Amino acid sequence: MRVAGLGLDARIVEILKGQGIEELYPPQTDAIGPALLGENLVLAIPTASGKSLVAYLAILASVLRGGKALYIVPLRALAAEKYEDLKEFEQLGMKVGVSVGDYDSVDPTLEKFDVIVATSERADSLLRHRTNWLQQLTVVVADEVHLINDADRGPTLEITLAKLRQVNPKAQVLALSATIKNSDQLAKWLEAEHVKSEWRPVPLKEGVYHDGLIHFVDKSITEIKAGEDAISGLVADIMSTGGQALVFVNTRRSTEALAKVVGSRIRHDLDEKKKDHLKKVAESLSAAQDEPTSMGARLARCIENGAAFHNAGLTNPQRAIVEKEFRKGRLACIVATPTLAAGINLPARRVIVRDLNRFDVNFGLAPIPVLEVKQMCGRAGRPRYDKYGEAILFAKDIDEVDELMEDYFLSEPEAIESKLGSEPALRMHVLASVATGHVGTEEDLLAFFNRTFFAFAGDVYTIHGKIREVLDFLEKEEFINRHDGFLKPTFFGKRTSDLYIDPLSAVKMRDTLREPRDDPIFHLWSICTTPDMPKLYLRRGDYAWVEQKIEEAEFTFPIEDYDFFLAEVKTAALLDDWTAERTEEEVTKKFGIGPGDVRRMTDQAEWLLYSMAELGRIFNKKKVRALTRLTTRVQYGVKEELLELISLRGVGRVRGRALHQRGFKSLRDLQKANPNDLARIPAIGPNLAKKIKEQVGVPIERGALEGQAGLGDFA
Repeated sequence: MRVAGLGLDARIVEILKGQGIEELYPPQTDAIGPALLGENLVLAIPTASGKSLVAYLAILASVLRGGKALYIVPLRALAAEKYEDLKEFEQLGMKVGVSVGDYDSVDPTLEKFDVIVATSERADSLLRHRTNWLQQLTVVVADEVHLINDADRGPTLEITLAKLRQVNPKAQVLALSATIKNSDQLAKWLEAEHVKSEWRPVPLKEGVYHDGLIHFVDKSITEIKAGEDAISGLVADIMSTGGQALVFVNTRRSTEALAKVVGSRIRHDLDEKKKDHLKKVAESLSAAQDEPTSMGARLARCIENGAAFHNAGLTNPQRAIVEKEFRKGRLACIVATPTLAAGINLPARRVIVRDLNRFDVNFGLAPIPVLEVKQMCGRAGRPRYDKYGEAILFAKDIDEVDELMEDYFLSEPEAIESKLGSEPALRMHVLASVATGHVGTEEDLLAFFNRTFFAFAGDVYTIHGKIREVLDFLEKEEFINRHDGFLKPTFFGKRTSDLYIDPLSAVKMRDTLREPRDDPIFHLWSICTTPDMPKLYLRRGDYAWVEQKIEEAEFTFPIEDYDFFLAEVKTAALLDDWTAERTEEEVTKKFGIGPGDVRRMTDQAEWLLYSMAELGRIFNKKKVRALTRLTTRVQYGVKEELLELISLRGVGRVRGRALHQRGFKSLRDLQKANPNDLARIPAIGPNLAKKIKEQVGVPIERGALEGQAGLGDFA
């Protein structure tokens, strides 16, 4: 079906034509009718088969009639991608916004946008803050809706959809999914049309590699010159035809080790133009780091060789560079953990899944689900670039070849299941339902949960029993009052819900606030005891220094689980080292993590300290100032003495320390400072010196600074 024949606004047709889209794919043709008519729709088709375009066209049709749309995604990286896609249509006169952060605010600016892209957590927090414009929505898109199956993100997505459908029953819901076994069940739950297809724009050849041969499902066999190792041979082979490879392995350490091996093998196959470009990228990546780390240096060396690694240990800017260079065709290979498959759109001609098991805390080494493997394999083949894509698994012996084909290529993905029945998920969402006034009685609460996928697909009475247990906990800990079946939130309950933290975290914070002790390490450890803070478990060499830290911090109280306690203290020690201005390199080496992990841990700690300070306004106002200062110290990674300096724009932990070491210890010192003295500090330079003087209220004349550029101008 041609786009021009859909009866769309002519300007939309022109924009799509400019993007090379004039014809719909078969599954898009099946879905476009209900989508444009405003009907609910579940679209379950493979990766890169055009799900997003169907959603975009439904949004445009509605917004141009005066409607408003919310596009829900599971990941921030995906939010940025969808935001950029939809911005292309702003020339039609609509405004597109994105919201992924601060859970403790309404953000009134969002009301002015016609299309808002948000993570499911942000959408949930907007519902909690009783945001008025949500009732004006005409279209809600839930991208990657199969992630209802995910224990972490699934419950929030499920509750958000159930609430939006209850508060705004007329809004159209479009749920975009991978091909899953029970997408028809999802469609029944959402009272939606169901379009399911296995069609792909680029044919997929699926095969299993063993001993120099790829055995394909279609019975064909391809020989590979393996060289020193099989993966490098597979990457070099696809490079020789002008293609790229994505390799999935199960640990971060493997991503680095394998990228290094592959790079050393393929670097000689890169042309001189690519080599020069990748060398410049590697140099700029190293120069762009605020604080150089060995992981950044290792990534730069891999990039220079044409093969990069991609895992959660990298910072967001580092991951963005790897993705950009791969998209542009300059990197021949990325070795990644499976999280990449669930995120951004990054196709390659050949996808290699080396590891089909991964470590699970509860089960040890466990098989990766078929759905996840198919998601990885679905990245094979770039529409408009490749005539076919290849997905390759690895067999340990010849007998395993047929077994892997049967288990992964010839089997349907698993059915997805709701994870809303877990106690932490119910604690948060039951409290939120009461705290926001979404329900006022136990009867209303049970009726609302009857509308969830959990209740629809399973045993309603099981969830009712669990909800009553959660209500008992919430009443006992004074989050809610119950009387004759009526439910009312306390101020503590409302604040906990608004702060978007687990009620159990709030209980632990309240107990800490009631303690007389108020030194930083005690408060850092307290937030690390909460279920909202990820823990760093101990490696063999950690026990001695962690136990020494326990002695130094004088932690003497009854302990239920000693190993868990050690993990809490180790996590607190990371935050303590960060606020003591240990370098990123020192922290990553000592704790065995990547720079991206440091950012994630400190971001989460900052939020929890902010939350504890907010609860301090209820339970112990005397602690609020110290907690607020500690929050800022964790945010920037600084000692107390730098707090004044880092309040300046452009001054972080490195520049703040450089100023302090030169005797500029306060804003008053900077007011009196000679701008040339500031400019001569290597981390500052003339441009920042000028901005600092302006911020402290002493603007300087143009040309008053000596013309020498400082290193800070290039940081």
